[in-house]
Amino acid sequence: MSGNDLRAEYERLARQIAEAMANKPAAAEAWELLEQLGSLTQQCVERIAEAEAQIAELKRELFGPKADRLSPEQEDQLKQVIDDMKAEAERAPDSDQVLSEEEESPNRKPRKPASRRRHPMPVHLETETITIEPNPAPCPGCGKMPNRIGEEVTEEIDFIPARLIRRRILRPKYACPCGEAGVAVAPLPPRLIPHSKLGLGLAVHIVLTRFDDHLSFYRLEQQFRERHAVDIPRQQMVQWIEHIASWLEPLVERMWQRMLATGYLQVDETPVKVLDPEVRGKAARGYLWFYAVPGGDVLLDFHSSRGLKPVQQRLADFSGTIQTDAYEVYESLSRRQSSIQRNGCLAHSRRYFYKALQENFSQAAWFIAQIRLLYRIEDEIRGLPPYQRFQRRQQDALEIWNRLKSKADQLRPTLLPKSTLGKAVGYFLNDYDALTGYLRDGRFEIDNNLIENSIRPTAVGRKRWLFIGHPDAGWRSAVIYSVLISCRRHGINPQDYLTDILRRLQTIKISELDSLLPANWKPAPQSG
Repeated sequence: MSGNDLRAEYERLARQIAEAMANKPAAAEAWELLEQLGSLTQQCVERIAEAEAQIAELKRELFGPKADRLSPEQEDQLKQVIDDMKAEAERAPDSDQVLSEEEESPNRKPRKPASRRRHPMPVHLETETITIEPNPAPCPGCGKMPNRIGEEVTEEIDFIPARLIRRRILRPKYACPCGEAGVAVAPLPPRLIPHSKLGLGLAVHIVLTRFDDHLSFYRLEQQFRERHAVDIPRQQMVQWIEHIASWLEPLVERMWQRMLATGYLQVDETPVKVLDPEVRGKAARGYLWFYAVPGGDVLLDFHSSRGLKPVQQRLADFSGTIQTDAYEVYESLSRRQSSIQRNGCLAHSRRYFYKALQENFSQAAWFIAQIRLLYRIEDEIRGLPPYQRFQRRQQDALEIWNRLKSKADQLRPTLLPKSTLGKAVGYFLNDYDALTGYLRDGRFEIDNNLIENSIRPTAVGRKRWLFIGHPDAGWRSAVIYSVLISCRRHGINPQDYLTDILRRLQTIKISELDSLLPANWKPAPQSG
């Protein structure tokens, strides 16, 4: 019922009650109308609370901090506020005590300004040494020439701009004058795209500039024209990217087979605009679906839908645990496929309590503080073997979870479901079994933050290049992003990796494909 409808219904009931009260025989009817009015009043109260919560949330988004995660300083302030509130409940300080706390101690030392840290020169860079000799003159005292006694050294980092070159591959032909032996000519080395002008270095540059630096093809075309006086149409670059993605696709599929074997995947999705010729006047919406092994490889899928079909198709052969937020598609998948269990994401639940701070600070802050204790345990056990992580969680985390559950159960009946704290508690309790699923296995993470970090590069890309140019281009973006993000997770320089594997993929056997995966890759030895 809309706000106007509620107001009209309220006025109608009020008139009927007034008429019924004037007519004494109709007292029973009046009481029934009063009950209806009370129910309607409760709806109005809930709507007002929901509107106030939405207004507070909009103010937080407009004027508050962008990140929902508190800094260490903010966490410390939050703890101090909670302690202060507890202290105020026990006793109120007298005015002398307050004044003495506010006065600055005369013995207090002034804070030293933070010293700027100097970064050492990177030793791995190529070094160019320039020696500048003075104009020596004989010593005015003895007439001898001065001897070198030392040197002054000044270092700077310089940049040599990239340049395009024209590479000519000459293959001399040889033949015997008698004409009997035929013509001898060396075979042409394997090329990334046959009969194309695309060199390996240029291919890697375009891939990284487009998908790692997030520059549009239009800007790339402009750079080549302005900085190198070379015309490379963006339509041509799009065709090259399609060929490169085709080379990388078998690698990504092999990567996926190894990911399936782990039995534990983190899953998330993010929207991206798509220029669909069938949708006139505006950009359509597509989705990049992320599948990741914590700390390992990441695979992306592009799909026009955010429904069940994309994730169901991708995980058809998967058996194990997926970790996701509470989006209903994931819960539906775990119900349909008995081989899949779902773990929740505590970071998503915590965000709801951050939103509730404006409405009910003390209660929301209590939940945030308890959740922080759970994360402190995770910080302490990070890097330990799974069995030790499992033992520590059973020992220390279970008690915290029980406190959280008890408090949420106690609060839920007293909260309006659509208030920000009501939503936070509702999300927490509705997803409680999934949120505590990480306690079952030491391999599992407490949240989905690792895969959300993987989504951030594409979020930067969306701001820079705005959209995917065509629905058919989505798979190319997904394949290339899968490779680049997996490289970074394994600490590999994407430029070194792509330069090496795009050369080796042209001649490698399918049985040797595993050696080129980011998890196994080692640079090919340099010849000569």
